[in-house]
Amino acid sequence: MVVQQKIFLRSFISVVLVAACFSAFAGALLPDDKKDPNRVITGTVVDGQQNPISGAVVYLKNTRNLAVKSYITEAKGTYRFTGLSPNADFEIYAESRGKRSATKTYSVFDSRKQVDFTLKIDQ
Repeated sequence: MVVQQKIFLRSFISVVLVAACFSAFAGALLPDDKKDPNRVITGTVVDGQQNPISGAVVYLKNTRNLAVKSYITEAKGTYRFTGLSPNADFEIYAESRGKRSATKTYSVFDSRKQVDFTLKIDQ
């Protein structure tokens, strides 16, 4: 009886170790888009002549919890929002010198992990 228990215990430990090793390495084998469920929005704010607008404020609203993030554009008019939930819609627009761009939406039904929006402000 003791011998059977030892054999069972060794078999159980072996199975647990194999399962632990598999789960530890499974993440490394997944494609990058399966590892991180978060989404990214990047883009550029431009004027009517397609010139980049630096210093514009870009607003990103999570329509699920109504949280708003903002980003001041870089010298080339670029912005970037990372770590966005795959379970929420987002609305994005830009403002500069009292003028505002049209609002664009990034929907939960959009399967892309990263989108790029050009936000145009006629000045």
